Amino acid sequence: MRIVGVCGALWGVMGVVALLGFAVLRLMGRVIDMFEYDLHWYHWLTLLLVLFFMAYTEGYRGFQKAFAPRVVARAKYVYDYPRLLYVLAAPVFCMGYFHIHRRRQIGILVLTSVIGLIIGLMRFVDQPWQGIVDAGVVVGLTWGIVSVSVYSVLAFTSEAFGYAPEVPEQIQLSLRHDTCSRSSPAI
Repeated sequence: MRIVGVCGALWGVMGVVALLGFAVLRLMGRVIDMFEYDLHWYHWLTLLLVLFFMAYTEGYRGFQKAFAPRVVARAKYVYDYPRLLYVLAAPVFCMGYFHIHRRRQIGILVLTSVIGLIIGLMRFVDQPWQGIVDAGVVVGLTWGIVSVSVYSVLAFTSEAFGYAPEVPEQIQLSLRHDTCSRSSPAI
């Protein structure tokens, strides 16, 4: 049964990394095309600002602090509890599309929809502006790939990986533990 968990965890992490990598590769064409245009000082300034903004918001805050630890914690959960559905749909499970508390699932679905809408609207933006925005997204996604990779190594080589997979039964156990500890008499 351990091999099923290993395969599920690998499929989950590698599937998420592949999805992010595919997005990077698709966007790189538009980023490279941007440099065929005569860029003025305000294009370069905007590019610099977008790169820093996306590195911080998407890369650091979005991927490193939230998405990557949750993805890897859920991959570790698949490793520890390899149910058939979790293993087969490991990338989707690891991203939190199912078997996660409802509020988080709704947030993930809304965020995915907004990202899809922005991607659709970016088709109407002319170069070099499209390439400038895409360059920032590439930086953020690359940060995400590195974050997922680093957290994966930490999760499977360290006993002190302290991130929760946010699965419903874990919340119930946590609530039960809190209730028991509150109701026990103080000594």
